[in-house]
Amino acid sequence: MSARPAEPSSDREKFARLAGGTRIWAVASLHGEAGRLIRLHDDLTRRIQGSDRIVYLGNYLGIGGAVHDAIDELITFRRWLLARPGIFTCDVVHLRGAQEEMWSKLLQLQFAPNPGEVLAWLLDHGAAATLAAYGGDAKQGFIAAKEGPMALTRWTASLKAKVAASAGHQPFVSSLRRAAYSDTLLFVHAGIDTGRPLAAQSDSFWWNAAAFGRIEQPYQDFRRIVRGFDPAHGGIVMGDFTASIDAGCGFGGPLVAACFDAQGALVDKVEV
Repeated sequence: MSARPAEPSSDREKFARLAGGTRIWAVASLHGEAGRLIRLHDDLTRRIQGSDRIVYLGNYLGIGGAVHDAIDELITFRRWLLARPGIFTCDVVHLRGAQEEMWSKLLQLQFAPNPGEVLAWLLDHGAAATLAAYGGDAKQGFIAAKEGPMALTRWTASLKAKVAASAGHQPFVSSLRRAAYSDTLLFVHAGIDTGRPLAAQSDSFWWNAAAFGRIEQPYQDFRRIVRGFDPAHGGIVMGDFTASIDAGCGFGGPLVAACFDAQGALVDKVEV
């Protein structure tokens, strides 16, 4: 069974195909650390080769104190990349991470059966930084949660308006993919359910991180699965069929970008 989703289906909106390049750069979770991201991009401008592709593995939002600036930098660097000869929009991919998934849930809080509890959990797990970045007020959110769905709808609508008022931010968030793949490599945020084909994955990309270290055989016909968030923040860890590249950016560690060739070998890296 092929690991690739069928091209004619709506899966094209969920997954990105990285074609034609000889090397692929993967960028780990950055958690709103705009300063590190800018320095990483400065280094990448000197290292990226003409046929390279680049995939960001999620968690741009949350935790750090410069979430808004981090999204601005991602948008700006993408424009620089696309201005290079031979680079197309499909060669630069941004995945949806757990922080982006949590932010999406926060913006739909009016549909939660227990919105106050959900809001508290989201804020405790990183969304507080994203809320602050867009001028949101957590206290008003809790008040709205007590008042009911109509009040929550007004509160989340105000947040959506603030995101929309930031140039390029809403289109950026809307364009995030669940996973990316080349002929031999699969790129995910944190984990995957190896018992399911790629097109049948649900939320495993965000919440199945614990099982990643137990992958001991190839996943369908991919040589290696690369992830960008590791709860242990262990840095670059190469397994027989996996690679984890999160060194703890946002938690006191460096931001990592790792470059893989078509066989899944690590051929270059940047840590800032």
